[in-house]
Amino acid sequence: MARSSEKVPADEALSRRERQIMSAVYRLGRATVADVVAQIPQPPSPDAIRRLCHILEEKGFLRHRADGNRNLYFPTIRPEKARRHALDHLLDTFFAGSPGKLVAALLDARRDELTREEIERLATLVDEAKRRGDRP
Repeated sequence: MARSSEKVPADEALSRRERQIMSAVYRLGRATVADVVAQIPQPPSPDAIRRLCHILEEKGFLRHRADGNRNLYFPTIRPEKARRHALDHLLDTFFAGSPGKLVAALLDARRDELTREEIERLATLVDEAKRRGDRP
């Protein structure tokens, strides 16, 4: 799989369909065009998915390997790295780079959906951040 030196492709924005394809490939680990079509709500034609997979390869998000008469697509980066990249983009675009503003917006929007365990985890993270902030 990908090494720790892997890099997220340089500031390539993904369209909604490209994000859906990447989500499907991450969920499945590897996927054919037919697999992706089955995973996407109201999918475009298989030819359109094939073309988008090719574009994602050009952007550096996917690679493929021939498997008989079909291609198997694989992500080029680990899901954790892709999530971090997407989160950084979200922070910069909508929250002026402020993690606090992002967390506050998320908590305001979804506070009724948090489980007790999630609230405790968040409290622990806030406590850890406070301790780190006290260090010189």
